[in-house]
Amino acid sequence: MTVSASPHRFHRHPAAPWAELRDSAASPHCFRLHMHAEYSIGIVDAGRTVFHHAQGPQPVTAGGVVLIEPGAWHACNPEPGAPWAYRMLFVDADWLHARLGVAALRFARRTPDDAQTARLVDGLCRPVDGPAAAQRLAQGLDQLMARCAQPSATPLHCTGPELQSALHRLHAEPGAGLTVQSLAQECGMSATRFIRRFKAATGMTPGSYRLNLRINGARRLLAAGAALAEAAHAMGFADQAHLQRAFKAHHALTPGCYARGDRP
Repeated sequence: MTVSASPHRFHRHPAAPWAELRDSAASPHCFRLHMHAEYSIGIVDAGRTVFHHAQGPQPVTAGGVVLIEPGAWHACNPEPGAPWAYRMLFVDADWLHARLGVAALRFARRTPDDAQTARLVDGLCRPVDGPAAAQRLAQGLDQLMARCAQPSATPLHCTGPELQSALHRLHAEPGAGLTVQSLAQECGMSATRFIRRFKAATGMTPGSYRLNLRINGARRLLAAGAALAEAAHAMGFADQAHLQRAFKAHHALTPGCYARGDRP
């Protein structure tokens, strides 16, 4: 593999379009609170971090595993100035739900600490290099979900009826020019009450929630081969520079570096 200047590498392969692997080595980067549209399955290779989530914070050391459902807000931060290394596998939620015949999944524990699960996740967090590896990955995911997850009737971002119309709009049209006022009106609330209820239900303001959805949408477009300008426009960013800044703040690398994946 060609060495890149960035410690962050993304691996994608046509044999497994439903999976993407992030490999981050010796990075001191701290991640702000965020969520993914995919199932996130990770293992810490070196150093230690604090995993912030709804049941956290929890320290995770080398060899530790984290399991995160789509829509679950979280952040991982190493000790100040201390680099850490990790691998994170992102698995398309629709693909996994169809494969397993479920509407959604919940992990019984987000930081399982048994050795067998750690070995399984370590094997899953490897680059796919062809159809045989893709098949092994799919079978390994079946094993992990049978071991660590339970079927759920609803996606994680469902938060009760009063906010559902706003959440549906945000997820369906992340790049649209939605305002807090229009979303609040749709839910029959004042803007102040809507913001308060939204943050209590999700842990984030409507603006931060929408920004995260836009960044995730741009990431999917870039992975599919879209140009930076195209992704920025589709996701409602003011311009390419706006997307560059937001993307780097959330992912610790530029959109161009992400789009290149494991190429220098």
